[in-house]
Amino acid sequence: MDCRLIAMDLDGTLNNDQKTIDAPTRDALMAAQERGIRLALASARPMPGLYRERDALRLGDYGGLLMAYNGGAVADAATGALLHSHPMDREAARGVLRALEQLPVTPILDDGARFYVTDRRGYKVDYECRNNGMDCTEVPNLADALDFSPCKLLMSADPARIKAVQREIAALLPAGLSVVQTAAFYLEIIPSDVDKGRGLRALCDALGITPAQAVAFGDSENDIPMLRAAGMGIAMGNADEEVKAAADRVTLSNNDNGIAAALAELIGI
Repeated sequence: MDCRLIAMDLDGTLNNDQKTIDAPTRDALMAAQERGIRLALASARPMPGLYRERDALRLGDYGGLLMAYNGGAVADAATGALLHSHPMDREAARGVLRALEQLPVTPILDDGARFYVTDRRGYKVDYECRNNGMDCTEVPNLADALDFSPCKLLMSADPARIKAVQREIAALLPAGLSVVQTAAFYLEIIPSDVDKGRGLRALCDALGITPAQAVAFGDSENDIPMLRAAGMGIAMGNADEEVKAAADRVTLSNNDNGIAAALAELIGI
């Protein structure tokens, strides 16, 4: 295919289970950049959570792009300049935060620079802070503390109950907001017109190419719109079954350099 862009989810896709990029995958992606193919990191994480992988792949040197918040923000990897942003309505977010106080979830709010929680020791709070390299501030109440328009509302939940909790949240959300699962223990509330598929199209617009010229890799529910929007959507071997069903093909797992294997077949790298 005429590949001009490779867009990749991070956890469970680009990264192995130890949260690092294996050498064969890194080498394949560096070779793609040497050929003039642009790379984009496409994650549910806040923008600072993409910087480690951005630097590991030298995206700033090769015209790479960053998609954060499931497509809610797109930035130039070299300059950090925002090319696209779609935050939530502040009052709607505040109302949802109050409703979440009655559910078995741990909300984790961010303003693009730091996290805010009501319990620093809450479920997966420390994990999220470490994974994104961001500090955390404890506040008495998130709804009361909200003085900005967030791009998303993140919450952790018991994996055994997360699907049921997701249905409860979906039932209470106002029009214009949706809830998606982004990991075994994470749910995220985002604007209904934000997803990685729309984010991919924003990336392509920024590069002056079409989605048909993009290859996308993912493993989770929130990756499905991106896999469907790309000219070639590839699910990792460790992906959820619904993700595999939505993809054009399935590669090896994130622990077996699935990205490198797929690129070898597609573009001979």
